[in-house]
Amino acid sequence: MQNVKLNIFPTEDEVLINMAAYFIETAKKAISANGMFNVSLSGGSSPKKLYEMLASSDYKEKVVWENVYFFFGDERNVPADHPDSNFLMAKKALFDPLQIPASQIIPVNTSLPPEQAAEAYALAVYTHFKPYNVKFDLILLGLGDNSHTASLFPHTSILEDQESTVKAVFLEDQQVYRISMTAPMINDAHHIAFLVYGKGKAEAVHHVLEDDTDIEEYPAQLIQPEQGAVQWFMDEAAASLLSKKG
Repeated sequence: MQNVKLNIFPTEDEVLINMAAYFIETAKKAISANGMFNVSLSGGSSPKKLYEMLASSDYKEKVVWENVYFFFGDERNVPADHPDSNFLMAKKALFDPLQIPASQIIPVNTSLPPEQAAEAYALAVYTHFKPYNVKFDLILLGLGDNSHTASLFPHTSILEDQESTVKAVFLEDQQVYRISMTAPMINDAHHIAFLVYGKGKAEAVHHVLEDDTDIEEYPAQLIQPEQGAVQWFMDEAAASLLSKKG
């Protein structure tokens, strides 16, 4: 993969501290330049710790939160109050502690059928950025054990999508739907950052960063923006199978 910067730290805590610093720096620059910071959040346990850190007393004063607009790179097809909801996790970890107004949060409307939810979310994203093209200041991503990111799962039709949009994804093995930004929408962002830690992620990290390109097997290889670099924030455990760590 080209234009990749690896940020590898000894411990999970150091990964989170440096990721938080990167988030804050990126937010400050965007707000200084454009008066707002448009960020797309990821779900899962790893970013939850990041959000809790950003909302903590040591960090919360470092971002002008009233100038931040929050989106989601993907969402599970569950109600907004369901334990598996990415929105609910972010609400508890970040939005509620910081008292973020609903007007600054753009969640996926999962009360709609999946295809309609995806179309409605794409429209909400397009409307927010109008009249300009969609270009997030920062998109946060995780990495699954099967090398998926957002809801770009192996052997799903969304991997072939060439449009910067949002699509419904049906996962055959789980018999569930998810809603996800396409790779082109993610790749158009000013900044992209993967947050990955733990030995359990080492094999997936190696596949995505060092194996030959195989999008069907390792969908996170799709994240290759034409402009700018992709930042990876990892601990040494997650990076342990990499041959090159610079």
